[in-house]
Amino acid sequence: MPYRIGRGTAGVPFHVTNRGAKRARLFESAEDYEAFLRCVDHALTRVPIDIYAYCLMPNHVHLVLSPKGDGDLSRFMKVLLGIHSLRWQACRGTLGEGAVYQGRFKAFPIQTERYFMNVCRYVERNPVRARLVEVAEAWPWSSASLPLGHRRLDLARWPVEKPTNWSEVLGEPEPPTDPHKVRSSATSGRPLGDPAWSTQIASSLGLAGTLGRRGRSRRPFG
Repeated sequence: MPYRIGRGTAGVPFHVTNRGAKRARLFESAEDYEAFLRCVDHALTRVPIDIYAYCLMPNHVHLVLSPKGDGDLSRFMKVLLGIHSLRWQACRGTLGEGAVYQGRFKAFPIQTERYFMNVCRYVERNPVRARLVEVAEAWPWSSASLPLGHRRLDLARWPVEKPTNWSEVLGEPEPPTDPHKVRSSATSGRPLGDPAWSTQIASSLGLAGTLGRRGRSRRPFG
């Protein structure tokens, strides 16, 4: 989502990503990860939204969320990234020395049912694909770790029925086409869903120009 949209976004699930400027690390220690999560808590007091899944990686972040009102997605991310950038630079003594993030966040709308579950699985399996851990639940900075007692963020009820064997689902590698589709949408901003739904939501959100974009072949995030 390379430009601002607001009308029609209320209640629509989005996959949101952003990366450190020049691919720099955002998180060097457990304290850095904790600080970002506190920034999320702060942003939620300013702009309440529903968060369904998340994963913090060393140099980028993933959020699966749904704004409660039109325009709340941009407002929430502005507060979150703004306060995190200030605190990140204040901690390192680099205020005024350049951007923390590579630019405005990227986001794409997700159709519910299998598309939503595929995105959540993609997000929570990021540390496994990056070979940081062997199982998704072992990465403490994602929603996958919550069943093991890592209390981080309060998650909203999924808009679809969450499989009771979700842990087993996470343990199974994704079909090769699923991560590719998520990465392509993350790069282009193209809606992820059935063709008819994608056309309809792209039209209503002003994203029709993204439908013909294939996205770059290199991996944009995770």
